[in-house]
Amino acid sequence: MRCELTLFDASGERKYLCAKEVPRFLRAAQRMDVETDALCRLLVYTGCRLSEALALTPRRLDPETGRVVFRTLKRRHSVFRAVPVPPDLMLALRRIASGRAKDAPLWRCSRQTAWRRIKRVMSDANIDGAHAMPKGLRHGFGVANAELNVPMSVTKNWLGHAKLETTAIYQQATGREERAFAARLWRSWR
Repeated sequence: MRCELTLFDASGERKYLCAKEVPRFLRAAQRMDVETDALCRLLVYTGCRLSEALALTPRRLDPETGRVVFRTLKRRHSVFRAVPVPPDLMLALRRIASGRAKDAPLWRCSRQTAWRRIKRVMSDANIDGAHAMPKGLRHGFGVANAELNVPMSVTKNWLGHAKLETTAIYQQATGREERAFAARLWRSWR
C-alpha cells in the first residue's frame, strides 16, 4: 500500500516550516549550546533526516568542496549524497569534529535526546503545531527549494530521494509563488 504524499497532516495543518519561521528557529538555535546550534543549522541548510545528521562523522565532512556527505538511510543499499553547507556551518562542524576519531559520530546523544533539543528550539522560537519537529525542517527545506526554483533534480539529490515523484510534493505552489498566482487570478476578475 502506498501512502499519499502531502504537505498537510490529517487535520489540514501544514507539516513544514515556512519562510518566516526558519529565521526565528535559527535565532533560537544560536542561543543554545554550540552542538545544538550546529545540529539545528545542519537540518535547516541540508534538509537531512535527524538520524542522518546523527550518523555524521568527521570523515564525511568535505571542507575542500564545502559539502557534507550523508549516508541516505531509507535505502536498502548504501547510497551517499553530498550537500553543500554555508562556510560558517562547515567551520562549526569541523570544530565539533576536532579530536574525534574519523568514524565517530559528531553528536554523542541519542535520537530521542536530539529530537527533544530540536523541539526545545522550536518552542523557544514560538513555533508549534504539526511542523514543529525535525521533519518539519526537512519539509521546509524542500518547500524553500521549490519556492526559489531550485531544479527538482538537485532537490531530489540533496534530499536523497530515490524517485523524482517523491520530490514533486514540494513543487506544489506554496508561499510567495502561490500568492503570486492568486494575485494574478484576482486581478483578472477586476
